[in-house]
Amino acid sequence: MNFLPLIAIVVVMYFFMIRPQVKKQKEEAKFRSEIKKGDKVITLGGIHAKVLETNDNTLLVQAEGGTSKFKINKTSIAKI
Repeated sequence: MNFLPLIAIVVVMYFFMIRPQVKKQKEEAKFRSEIKKGDKVITLGGIHAKVLETNDNTLLVQAEGGTSKFKINKTSIAKI
């Protein structure tokens, strides 16, 4: 009987803290997997670029308005 409140607290923590985080991670993974050649993206650093090539975990992008090409991780993309 003394363990019932402890179990209830763990269940509540799961539904209010852990489950939403897992859901958010799945949505972000889906978002990053949908990036394709030709997409215009904004990096977490604020750089606007066009995707030239995609790999498993990296992208080759070209900065808008310039000829600079650079390779970045997919995790550094903020918006498509």
